[in-house]
Amino acid sequence: MAAAEDALLIEQAPVVPDDDAFARRSDAYLGRALSLACYILGDECEAEDVTQEAMARAWKARRSLRRVESFDAWIDRIVVNTCRERLRHRRGLREVELSPDAESEARDGFGILLARDSIGRALVALTADQRTVVVLRYWRDLSLEQIADRLGWPLGTVKSRLHYALAALRERLERNDREVKR
Repeated sequence: MAAAEDALLIEQAPVVPDDDAFARRSDAYLGRALSLACYILGDECEAEDVTQEAMARAWKARRSLRRVESFDAWIDRIVVNTCRERLRHRRGLREVELSPDAESEARDGFGILLARDSIGRALVALTADQRTVVVLRYWRDLSLEQIADRLGWPLGTVKSRLHYALAALRERLERNDREVKR
């Protein structure tokens, strides 16, 4: 969204945005929310569902937004928390093997891209919390303090999860390189 539009929204609603301003801001942010969910979940179809759910939650909670300038952090937190809930729920599900023909039809473009990319495969292997901090740090380019704020975690927790996530990524990528060289 352009800086001028942000300034106009902030000017129109210095404390809590009115419904129209909130809807415009949400619509403009939808693509970023979907991308964030895709990276965290690793599945485009599931990310679409989660994004829709997160945006509905944001709409219901729009009056809790204290400052419009904090919109991005506020909505990121809702998207991330909704993704984390989905990942926790996913653990209890049993996967069913599909035939190769059915699998190729059911796969989404984002999932195929992640599966082809060695970093994407390594990223999907991380825990939900580790994947979340990596995505926010390196895809969103947020500082550790901003990540802590968005997730509501202590700074030390963010640092620790990022440290272990990078170590796990490094180990996975090195293992993949060794397997390819054989």
